[in-house]
Amino acid sequence: MQWTHRELVVGFASGLIVAAVLDQLRRHVDTRGKEADLSHPTKKTAPAPASAPVLQLDQGLPAIGVGIESTIGNTPLIEIRSLSAATGCTILAKCEFLNGAGNSPKDRVALSMMERGEAAGLLEPHSGDTIYEGTVGSTGISLATLCRARGYLAHICMPSDQSFEKSNLLLKLGAVVERVTPAPIVDQAHYVNRARNLARDHTADPAKQGRGYFANQFETEANWRAHYEGTGPEIYHQTDGQVDAFVAGAGTGGTLSGVAMFLKERLPQLKVVLADPQGSGLYNKIKHGVMFHPLEREGTRRRDQVDTIVEGIGLTRSTVNFEQGRDLIDDAVKVTDLQAKNMARWLVERDGIFIGSSSAVNCTAALQTALTMGPGHRVVTILCDSGARHLSKFWAQIGDIGGDARTTIDDIVQGRAVT
Repeated sequence: MQWTHRELVVGFASGLIVAAVLDQLRRHVDTRGKEADLSHPTKKTAPAPASAPVLQLDQGLPAIGVGIESTIGNTPLIEIRSLSAATGCTILAKCEFLNGAGNSPKDRVALSMMERGEAAGLLEPHSGDTIYEGTVGSTGISLATLCRARGYLAHICMPSDQSFEKSNLLLKLGAVVERVTPAPIVDQAHYVNRARNLARDHTADPAKQGRGYFANQFETEANWRAHYEGTGPEIYHQTDGQVDAFVAGAGTGGTLSGVAMFLKERLPQLKVVLADPQGSGLYNKIKHGVMFHPLEREGTRRRDQVDTIVEGIGLTRSTVNFEQGRDLIDDAVKVTDLQAKNMARWLVERDGIFIGSSSAVNCTAALQTALTMGPGHRVVTILCDSGARHLSKFWAQIGDIGGDARTTIDDIVQGRAVT
């Protein structure tokens, strides 16, 4: 049989149309089949080729920072859910352990002291200048880190009753570390006086490279100003100015004074509460106007290891930084070692928050303040550093937590042993 040219063309075109229709039917069946497969999870289907994911970037992320200094400040403010639920208040904690240099609020202070020293011509990077400081640990760690970043050497004097995690970390950061026997501030062997004298001797010695610079965290204006210009404004903006109470301990007094000064200028009704550990005299200073019993001259009392296991806060003398904001302090809460240990246990058991001793004192005082003020208030406190720096002393006394949450609010408030 002979096909005409016209018949061939029509037949070819018809074939194309039929093929297209069949292809559409096949696609429809495949699609329905895939939909059916989704409703039967036991039936496996080959995954479709994945295209590259489109990242949704947060436009609020900070720009590229320059050096470790750029990681200091703008720390998170979080709600501690378990304490809020237990009190009916909103208890917020400023996560100062997330400062990126020395992992404590002392990062702000160390950077402030260095910048002011440089501005005054007392420090010159990479000249051999050495920064000397007397510290119980955290300021030293921040200084040692930033000294390496900015071209200085660090020489740290600290009491011998502080945890070895701190002095070991200082050595790893390249600092010279002296652990000295605790002594009254009037004794030249006191760790602060030792650092001051070493800085003076360094500068006077022509055989030594560079100069000695005494950071002087207890008395320098650079301390409270770091918190007046940084920590305080951050808390104010993070809370939209809705704060009823600010609770913090005083190691030098800089954090408490700087934050209180900034917030009270804008929130006159704010309640400022000092959190003070046993062995410290600041609670009595606020409550009764004197540090210790009249027979003990202020500043001469030796703070021995047996006074408290809490490190980083508590003083047996007043300082320039504490006096800067003392008139703004409305109340004080005395926290025992047992209360602090119970709070540390509670926060791990209930919130997965692992903190050191000074943070535990702060949180205990924040809890007491919330209970006193009553439900509906907003209380802000400070988480200073991680429990990892307190393993050999504070956490060694607490022991292992175990699987069950056994600590109660009454255990914390009443300071009774957890069974």
